[in-house]
Amino acid sequence: MNNIEILANKDFQLLISFVVALFITVTAIPVIINISRLKDLMAEIKSRSSHKKLTPTLGGVAIFAATLITYFIWDNPQEGHDLHLTISAIIILFFLGIKDDILILSPKKKLLIQIAASILVISLGNLQISNLYGLLGLTHLSYNVGLFITIFIFISLINAINLIDGIDGLAGSVGLFASLMFAYLFYTLGMYAQSTLAMALSGSLLGFLRYNWSTKNKIFMGDTGSLIVGFLLSYFAIKYVVVNNNYLVNPSLTKDAPLFALAILILPVFDTLRMFFIRIMEGKSPFEGDRKHLHHVLIDIGFSHKMATAVLLAFNISIVSLFTYLSNYRKESNNQLLLYLVIVFALYCIISYLLSKKIDKALVDRVKFRDVNKVERLRINETQDSNNEKKALN
Repeated sequence: MNNIEILANKDFQLLISFVVALFITVTAIPVIINISRLKDLMAEIKSRSSHKKLTPTLGGVAIFAATLITYFIWDNPQEGHDLHLTISAIIILFFLGIKDDILILSPKKKLLIQIAASILVISLGNLQISNLYGLLGLTHLSYNVGLFITIFIFISLINAINLIDGIDGLAGSVGLFASLMFAYLFYTLGMYAQSTLAMALSGSLLGFLRYNWSTKNKIFMGDTGSLIVGFLLSYFAIKYVVVNNNYLVNPSLTKDAPLFALAILILPVFDTLRMFFIRIMEGKSPFEGDRKHLHHVLIDIGFSHKMATAVLLAFNISIVSLFTYLSNYRKESNNQLLLYLVIVFALYCIISYLLSKKIDKALVDRVKFRDVNKVERLRINETQDSNNEKKALN
């Protein structure tokens, strides 16, 4: 086998995509960390934060660059216009995230841009949910209903990934697992362009996790990273559902694509639903931040960041495994599978409530998480630099 044949081998392409994205991210992040420290581009320490030190927050830059650079190495003739538009959309979200990480944007502006990016892919790329696979007795959807549901899925998943990005490693680990799952699913369907993009994303996330777990050179993915990861996972989920529409006439397709995509992303979906219910019941805005997420609860009862992430990731993986068993071996119907997921969600909420009651609020010290005035830090840094220069001259 010559070099050209090796490069044309799709298995080789997927493996190299993962490795190259990993290498680019691991190489780029130390540079981003140094620049962030020099320019004071650090995450603010707030009352609901789980970190205690000023930390660079532009890890999403490396994720974005590594994913796209790796994807564009290859010739993917079957990629389709919707994937072109997806890349255009994440470029838009990249600049949105950068601005929000550095200058802070209002939630309304962020939401409007997320909707615009979603509509770009849905309308021009003709990527829209049109079939609910018999869930609750619904099959084919009208254009307007399908459009609304698809936009809702995009916006919900984008923000769900953002909401679980509250402790070290959680959003990155869930994104890594989900992207690997979608890479495999697209590979089995012969959709190598989507599989390559998913492998590139997973490689970049693994490289990011190397530093997100670090104690000396820690970095966060920031809104830049969570927006990009959330949008790509949304695209993968919707694309997987859409391509399986003809499951009744094509035995190679699956009848439970919507629920399987949901199972892959079960943790961010459950966390978001639970928090919205809690805030509405308390008379608060569903978009108001707090420390009632399950990952925050685990931290406040004494779990380390790594242990909390491991527990939640294990939950996500176990749900996918259970779903696979029920669907492939028990041959459960979609409505039965949906009922099981509802029961699991109820148990998730009950366990979260019981764990939250174990928090000793007297020991959860919020004083050390006071807001840090960025302008004052810059003034102090400039004074120190000036004093150092004077000492050097003397």
